[in-house]
Amino acid sequence: MMFNLPKSVSIIEVGPRDGLQNEKLFVPTEIKKKFIKGLKNAGLQEMELTSFVSPKWVPQMGDAAEIVADCLDLNARDIVLAPNRKGIDRVYMSECKAVAFFVGVSNTFNQKNINKTTADSMAELQPLIAELKDKNYFVRACISTAFYCPYEGKIDENDAINLCTEFVQSGVDELSVADTIGMAAPHEAYSLFSKLKQAFPDILITAHFHDTRKLALANILASLQAGIDRFDTSAGGLGGCPFAPGAAGNAATEDVVYMLERMGISTGVDLKKLVDAIEIVRPHLSRQIESGYFKLHAQTV
Repeated sequence: MMFNLPKSVSIIEVGPRDGLQNEKLFVPTEIKKKFIKGLKNAGLQEMELTSFVSPKWVPQMGDAAEIVADCLDLNARDIVLAPNRKGIDRVYMSECKAVAFFVGVSNTFNQKNINKTTADSMAELQPLIAELKDKNYFVRACISTAFYCPYEGKIDENDAINLCTEFVQSGVDELSVADTIGMAAPHEAYSLFSKLKQAFPDILITAHFHDTRKLALANILASLQAGIDRFDTSAGGLGGCPFAPGAAGNAATEDVVYMLERMGISTGVDLKKLVDAIEIVRPHLSRQIESGYFKLHAQTV
């Protein structure tokens, strides 16, 4: 018998940022805008819009300022990733009021990603978090490689909890805890998220699963049973990680919403409108969309 299941779940749509950042083809800015507006029309109230990162490293995000200027909805929670001081200064030039940072539990992953150890990253981010909170920004901490690392293998659960603790003590509003390369099994998801919920009852805790080994839905079910009611998902299952070899796309928003709604858990997302939004971006992608729900309901596949 299943237990501890919530009546509703919040879906944080990460397709426009995490989903597109690894696309080989540049998706035209106007298509990105239509995609984002289609996702919002489908009922997605929290979303990672884009990243204020160097276009040299992530060319797909080179149009970030224009995306934020045109797509920001002050009645929703639109989040922009800003990895450092340069990114934060760009946030201040926009009307965005929600910022995400990311740090890997794995030192090796962190060094390959941003050329810093985990400890050095935290030392740099802590004053930025304090500054943002003083200005009443919403701050989201993305915890990468919380379960496994492509370079170091299995991550000690206590190391993941300790990094989350540092972020909470720094004042963040949300922890997004990621199975970056999709190696976690349901018992591992249940264990870590149960402990995080117990340790941080007043912090928003979000589970972020990649579907590399087709375990994302199973891990989401295990996380639900651990008390998690917030999930990062990506429309069409888009995504991956340019610095994590073997990382497949994120859990597909449409598959997650379908499963939850079938279980009687409300998401507020209109599946037909969600499929319509994916159809906007699909012709501009370098890869096929593999999600089960989309394959069954797309106009043409």
